[in-house]
Amino acid sequence: MALVELVNNVFDPAELMPREELTALQLERLRDTMGRLAEVPFYKYAFTRGRITPDDIKSLDDVRRLPFTTKDDMRHNYPLGLAAVPRSEMARIHGSSGTTGKPTFVGYTHKDLDTWAGLCARFLVAGGLRPDHMVQVAFGYGLFTGGFGLHYGIEKVGAAIIPAAAGGTLRQIMLINDLKPDVIICTPSYALNIAEVARAEGYMPEDLSLKYGHFGGEPWTEDMRQAIERDLDIHAFNNYGLSEIIGPGVSGECMYHNGMHFQEDHFIVECIDPDTLEPMPDGERGELVLTSLTKEAMPILRYRTRDLATVDHSPCPCGRTGARMSRVVGRTDDMLIVRGANIFPSQIEEALLRIEGTAPQYVIEVNRPGALDEMTVRVEIRPQDFSDKMSQMQALRDRIATVLHSATGISINVELIEPQTLERSIGKAKRVIDNRDKTS
Repeated sequence: MALVELVNNVFDPAELMPREELTALQLERLRDTMGRLAEVPFYKYAFTRGRITPDDIKSLDDVRRLPFTTKDDMRHNYPLGLAAVPRSEMARIHGSSGTTGKPTFVGYTHKDLDTWAGLCARFLVAGGLRPDHMVQVAFGYGLFTGGFGLHYGIEKVGAAIIPAAAGGTLRQIMLINDLKPDVIICTPSYALNIAEVARAEGYMPEDLSLKYGHFGGEPWTEDMRQAIERDLDIHAFNNYGLSEIIGPGVSGECMYHNGMHFQEDHFIVECIDPDTLEPMPDGERGELVLTSLTKEAMPILRYRTRDLATVDHSPCPCGRTGARMSRVVGRTDDMLIVRGANIFPSQIEEALLRIEGTAPQYVIEVNRPGALDEMTVRVEIRPQDFSDKMSQMQALRDRIATVLHSATGISINVELIEPQTLERSIGKAKRVIDNRDKTS
């Protein structure tokens, strides 16, 4: 199917709701959500302290009078202290990965699960999925929300599913070769891994049946999109979500690739300065703050995502009226401050992917051997560009160092690594090792 054929393909007519109607619906649902949260101890205390009731919310601007909710708030109310329904009404529990401690759990009623599936179906259809397609899901199935949310979204559309789950890359390639799926779903870093192993097994991109790919679960750059599209010969689409809000389905791209459409009939989105907490105008980078409007089991007010992006309310040619967000360019808690410079891993990735000869596999390491910080970037070289001639490798290393200095404003040590050396990830790729806390 040609990409141009995706124009005006919409799963849910609500995606085309006029802004005036959409705003009125958001306001009504915000008041209802506040009413349901009034008996949740955390929010009951916050409403009492702020002397605010649903009747005080006269316009969407009044959302700024409501309290923020943070990851720490969820941890302090572990495991399900923010639930707005009894356990007997919960149909499923999901949670974050818990890589920094215990996971943050979120509950779903049966209606929540149906809502979630519908939200995923929206962005999947916007990105090419059709009922006659077959989809290979290479996300993990477990506490992580990605696999299940997308699985049931695909079922909503009516397409067939290969629930391959994450890992077993050779098996993934066998399934693609034998079952001929049209769509692949996984993290962007794992898509590149699949492409790399497929080529090593003798498959060229045009040999594969894949037409579309939906990728999320970790930040990725436009250059990585181009690499995935080239190496798998597909159209690649971005989507965004987080377990604390609902999972994937908060926003997703249409065929115009000019941002990810928020599902604003289900969420209120704010973009704020993370320091002053003031709203940021369209087009200026800030922290995304999300309020869930239709979640039954665990509605969340003004959740500080820590994700940095821009928001755009201008019309999109596809006709969807939801505001759009840019790619996540970083997080307030993963920004590296190195010798006074603010650096995001996405800056490093974007620079590396524009250098001929480098592979999309890298690791950033930060150390403090003395008084000054030192950053080292280890990057793999593509097999066809690797050479045992020291002069060629030195020239490539110097070129990379120059580009990184231009992108970040600081001098960075560059180490060239042989192909297939760095550890591959089947989920979220670990790109940064910060050793400074260990030596301070």
